[in-house]
Amino acid sequence: MIPPPADVAVELGNLREAVGAVVPAKDPENLLIATWNLRAFGSVTPSWQAGNSASPKRDWHAIAAIAGIIGCFDVVAVQEVKRDTTALSFLLDQLGPDWRVIISDCSEGDAGNDERLTFLYDTRRVQPSGLVGEIVLPPVAGNPAQQFARTPYAAGFVRDGTEFILTTVHVMWGDKPQDRLPELLAFAQWMRAWADRKGEWNQNLFVLGDFNLDRLGDPRYNAFVSTGLWPPSVLNDVPRTIFDNDRDRHFYDQIAWFDHIAKTKTGFDFGSLLKGLEFTGKGGSIDFLPHVFPGLTKTQVSWRVSDHYPLWVEFGLG
Repeated sequence: MIPPPADVAVELGNLREAVGAVVPAKDPENLLIATWNLRAFGSVTPSWQAGNSASPKRDWHAIAAIAGIIGCFDVVAVQEVKRDTTALSFLLDQLGPDWRVIISDCSEGDAGNDERLTFLYDTRRVQPSGLVGEIVLPPVAGNPAQQFARTPYAAGFVRDGTEFILTTVHVMWGDKPQDRLPELLAFAQWMRAWADRKGEWNQNLFVLGDFNLDRLGDPRYNAFVSTGLWPPSVLNDVPRTIFDNDRDRHFYDQIAWFDHIAKTKTGFDFGSLLKGLEFTGKGGSIDFLPHVFPGLTKTQVSWRVSDHYPLWVEFGLG
């Protein structure tokens, strides 16, 4: 393959340095988990610089930048991978031979948007536990249940003997905000039931992805946390998309788990459901805009990298 032009190589080096200043380094005592909605991540223009007439605008340069960010983590849930996996294959090539992928089939139907849900992971740091599956709602009173537009996808991993399960989802946008509520409630209730089942393969359950939530206190957000899912407060004030501003802060992307709150017969009580993992209090998003594609508009960058920021958290092992 043709090596990157000199200016692209410098840009990629500066990007990695900027991300390294924000995200803790990988060490034997930590676990770094992230989620990222990569806008329409499907095909790629096979060039380091997509021309003015090229389609798509996402090229090798853009994917190398994405790899420079993803490579800082141990496991990353990715939403909006499309039916065409050309860009995904090139991303894996850029990440290197130690990286692997677990990926769902394609969501059919208009609401499914030809999307796949995906986990990328560094085999030097985590290994699959063997658990993988999709969340399918059971029938109610003999009638088939309405299913998710894009079926949530779960995969289990192991880090130094500690197992954890990541379940990722991309909640439908709908014609109006109320359209998202049924999926949010069904997902939160399903995860709570999974966490409560005795003898179940359910240690260290995490949810992460694009939930299309609005700000803290909104009915959609309240539905998300109603069953005890706990998004860490360190993520409350970070922007989710490159188009957010101080007046229009969204909570679309989330990472949450059943920690600090456990369900009892009388309601909720304090007590961690995490075993072998401890949240360090560190997390955030990564603002890649100052470090990639100088001279392009936000919209132009969104079709090359993404319109969403990656979201991440760190855990200690013990």
